[in-house]
Amino acid sequence: MRTEPSAYHRRVAEEKRAAILAAATGLFLASGYDSTSLARIAEAAGVSKATLFKQFPTKAALFDAIVTESWRVEDSGAPDPSAEDLRAGLTAIGHRYVELLTRPGMTALFRIVIAELPRFPELGEAQFSQGKLPYFESVSRYLAAAHVAGSATVEDPTLAATQFLGMISN
Repeated sequence: MRTEPSAYHRRVAEEKRAAILAAATGLFLASGYDSTSLARIAEAAGVSKATLFKQFPTKAALFDAIVTESWRVEDSGAPDPSAEDLRAGLTAIGHRYVELLTRPGMTALFRIVIAELPRFPELGEAQFSQGKLPYFESVSRYLAAAHVAGSATVEDPTLAATQFLGMISN
């Protein structure tokens, strides 16, 4: 019979996961993705290799977790912007995107991806599919809802989301 881990064990596992993610990000940035071994990451995080492999069986899985964690949008408790008030909605979405792009560690993540992209194009794919794409899709859905609500004429929500987020990030 399998039992759920206690609150203590869940907390310890989350602390170890956070230590692994922080160590991996620092080592990837300092030494590059290719030159950083999982053994070095485990040592830097202060965990055993078995603990690291239990949470992240491959270096790619670890990088995906770093990207996913970096792009996670915290639930502020504020309701989603109304599609009825386009100005307020886009302002809220734009501010969230700026907060996301300027949070600590995001620039480091971009540097890792850019530095390793020629040898590891899958890192760029992970950065996009695990990170930017879910956020992009939420903006596209918002713009489609604004079109349906009649607060905007958005014939191509994908193009509009690309342009809106591009204006902010560029």
